[in-house]
Amino acid sequence: MPASAKRKIAIYLLILGWLAPLPASAGPYAAVVKYADLDLQSEEYVLSAEILYRLSPKAIDALKNGVPLFWALNIKIMRQRDFWPDETIAEKSLRFRIQYQALLNVYRVRNEDSGEGGNFSSLASALDALSTIHSMPIAARTMLTPGLRYTAGIRVVFDRELLPLPLRPFAYLNSQWYLSSDWYLWHLNN
Repeated sequence: MPASAKRKIAIYLLILGWLAPLPASAGPYAAVVKYADLDLQSEEYVLSAEILYRLSPKAIDALKNGVPLFWALNIKIMRQRDFWPDETIAEKSLRFRIQYQALLNVYRVRNEDSGEGGNFSSLASALDALSTIHSMPIAARTMLTPGLRYTAGIRVVFDRELLPLPLRPFAYLNSQWYLSSDWYLWHLNN
């Protein structure tokens, strides 16, 4: 193979390595799932969770300049299997938005799926409203077979694709925009 071809391949590999996806969560500015549990209530498993949203200075600055920030809350119930990959029994995703309204001097939190939301006088109170989840229906009791092993998981994903186009390249290259959590997993007793 000629030296010029080897050089081109090396350049392509370098570019591909530079463009490879960066980690979903990192550092002190990631969301953290502090607690999550599924309880059986009226023949349905419902989620209760506590999430800590730690925004970076860049995210707070963008928010104060009118840029809405979006997160997706992903929940899964998986049946554990010995010789095959785990089987997903139930899966749910909810999208949330927080936005600052300068004219009203309020932070708006909105559930993008249901349209429900509220206005808050401070960023701390708006993030506090996002942080607590109570009795969210996830799966019917009949979906889980007694005696089998199940794992439940939850994660928070910050959606950088919904940022304004000029801000996206910076959001992919700057660790202050890695605002997603890792999976929080636990065994489900049924």
